[in-house]
Amino acid sequence: NTIQFEEAMRKRKLDAVCAPAVVEELVRDKVLVTEWVEGTRLDRDASSDVPRLCGVAINAYLTMLLDTGVLHCDPHPGNLLRTTDGRLCILDWGMTLAVPNDLQYALLEFIAHINTEDYDSIPQDFINLGFSPADVSLERLQSSGITEGLSFAFRQLSQGGGPAKIQERVKEEFKERYGSDLSDIELQKAARADMLERMEEQLASEGVDVKGVTNVMEEMSRRNRELFALPPYVLYVARAFSTLEGIGLSIDENYAIVQECYPYLSGRLFTDKSPRAKAALRAMLGLSESENYSEGLQAVKEGVGASPSKTLSPKKLMEMTDNFASYTAATATVDRDGAGRTAAAQEFAKLLLDKEGSTLQDILVEEVAKFGDATTRSLLRQAFVESAVAKAIASSLRAPKDAVERSEQLASLLPEEIKKAIIDQPALLPQLVDELLHATAEDERILTTADELREVIGGRLDNTSLRSAMAQNLSDGASIIPSTPDITPALRQIVSDTETRDFVLELLPGVSVLGRKVGAGLFRRAAYRAMNSPVLPEDARKQLSDVNNRLADVIDPKEETVEQ
Repeated sequence: NTIQFEEAMRKRKLDAVCAPAVVEELVRDKVLVTEWVEGTRLDRDASSDVPRLCGVAINAYLTMLLDTGVLHCDPHPGNLLRTTDGRLCILDWGMTLAVPNDLQYALLEFIAHINTEDYDSIPQDFINLGFSPADVSLERLQSSGITEGLSFAFRQLSQGGGPAKIQERVKEEFKERYGSDLSDIELQKAARADMLERMEEQLASEGVDVKGVTNVMEEMSRRNRELFALPPYVLYVARAFSTLEGIGLSIDENYAIVQECYPYLSGRLFTDKSPRAKAALRAMLGLSESENYSEGLQAVKEGVGASPSKTLSPKKLMEMTDNFASYTAATATVDRDGAGRTAAAQEFAKLLLDKEGSTLQDILVEEVAKFGDATTRSLLRQAFVESAVAKAIASSLRAPKDAVERSEQLASLLPEEIKKAIIDQPALLPQLVDELLHATAEDERILTTADELREVIGGRLDNTSLRSAMAQNLSDGASIIPSTPDITPALRQIVSDTETRDFVLELLPGVSVLGRKVGAGLFRRAAYRAMNSPVLPEDARKQLSDVNNRLADVIDPKEETVEQ
């Protein structure tokens, strides 16, 4: 176990964590010999980097739980050392837990759904995790109140502070709900009465005669035993992470272990190409969990109309990007602010420019294609529908039809076929163009998302100090001084660091691959548009969508993925 952990951490470039080196020539069946490790217990060390090492510990245990599949189950403070060179050393690998691959992805999905407050997916997650029997209906789990309980617990854990702070916050919530002038005992009684009322409502909703139940709480307990169970692995996982939380709280009374999990989660989902990880990342970013280009494009392949697709959350994208950088910088090396930032920049560049692609790259290509399509349609609409010239042309095309409709004599002079060819059909052209370029609700969401993303990124690049300095020399203030972009620390690191710059140059061939993917995405988007056009005849829709899909496949052939 010790050797495998060390190898797994090196393979994943988690150089800030280690295990004692095993002296294999001295090992016997009942004797394990390792090198002596110089260090101090993490909970007793006063070094300034201990908070960082707490984060390293969380990332290491999440890597074990959700990646390597072998969890160290004895993380008491004496087994976590800060070495003299500033690394985290995990001792005593005699007790471990094997975590199956399917359970790892079930945990990832559960965390993603909790993070995005997708509580409708929680009942299925409970079944996947073994918390509920497979034969229990999702409707019964949903009505059990588990989602409300998880929402409350997650909200409390996210705010940090451990049991003491959670107790204080719960008490304040009870005061707001039941009365600020109630004593602690009165609050407990009010909460109990409220809980009993909810239990009675739930039993009644399931067709139970509440009046015939002698003890409502016992009946609910019996029913919950049918719905929920505690798998053995949960005890080991809870023990491991409660120990880590205790160390974190000893350093920071507001420590929130839930928040410390997000950097690893971002790093894992950004780099894992398995279908279940892709679906979890899409859910985290506010998108459909479908791993196809979009729900609409899947509908195109099936020859049917598409349902409205979800849109990217710019806030969540930037949050996960920050967490990814934090995870890489903290775990790659002891020097978090130097070599750690360099490693983070390298890994992010690889995600975006790697010829083999990544889930994040696929999502960004998809969003760029959507934005390019929506922007092009918006510009075309401005030119061919909304501009003064377009309106004048439309008016001139409709004028003959209006004149014929006003004059019965003129209408009777023209043969029907000629009238249809030179008057009626040209008059319909502006309407057809209008319908063809009409902005859909999805277009509006895409353009709004793009504006939000510009605001988020622009806020980070805004050089307000330069703007303020220039404004001081002008009487009319800063309002006329445009904000000027500054180079972010990550980009500045790429420019200044030779190793990172050479690494990016090696990835430049990936730019052409990325360009092809964007081009193919635009064609696939055009196929989606063609199939869902309200103007084009059915045969024309199918032919246009087929042509665009074929062109997309020529530019960027899609490879079959293996399910995991």
